[in-house]
Amino acid sequence: MTPATAAPPAPSPDRELADALLQRRDEKAFRELYRRHTPRLFQVVLRVLGGDEQDAEDVVQETWIRATERLGDFRWEAAFATWLTGIGLNVARGLLRRRGRWEADPESVPEPWRAPPALGERIDLERALELLPAGYRAVLVLHDVEGYTHEEIAAMLGVVPGTSKSQLSCARRAMRNLLDPAPTRTV
Repeated sequence: MTPATAAPPAPSPDRELADALLQRRDEKAFRELYRRHTPRLFQVVLRVLGGDEQDAEDVVQETWIRATERLGDFRWEAAFATWLTGIGLNVARGLLRRRGRWEADPESVPEPWRAPPALGERIDLERALELLPAGYRAVLVLHDVEGYTHEEIAAMLGVVPGTSKSQLSCARRAMRNLLDPAPTRTV
């Protein structure tokens, strides 16, 4: 009995669209890729940028420009969404670096913008995310919100998986400090 050879996997819908875009400059294919991936990409970069919608829109636009320029070089070893998100993160990091906001001191998590919340109150999660240093915020969003593995995050950010794990731990600790109600004091 001869072993059956498995048929190669069918190309993903994203790959079919990308091929149509590359081979025929098919605008409908681009629009479909854009429609599928832009909402999630926008949310990721919006959070990484600390909530600045205008900057997030600019980053998404630049991400798509770079992605279409490099689409022919994409090897399909990762999902299209992962590759696109990696490009978006690089664009966002570049913007934050130019503004001096990426290399923040990881030990100095800023204080909340208002007085500590009264017992029972909580700082809004999105606001707390904005207060994290950009590197912590990126890893927290990619891992805990978007579900990427430390290996995928490391590849996207150009770090080793251990750095991703360490930054996630620090980011979670900082978030707990920002979100926990202030301890009550009796006089």
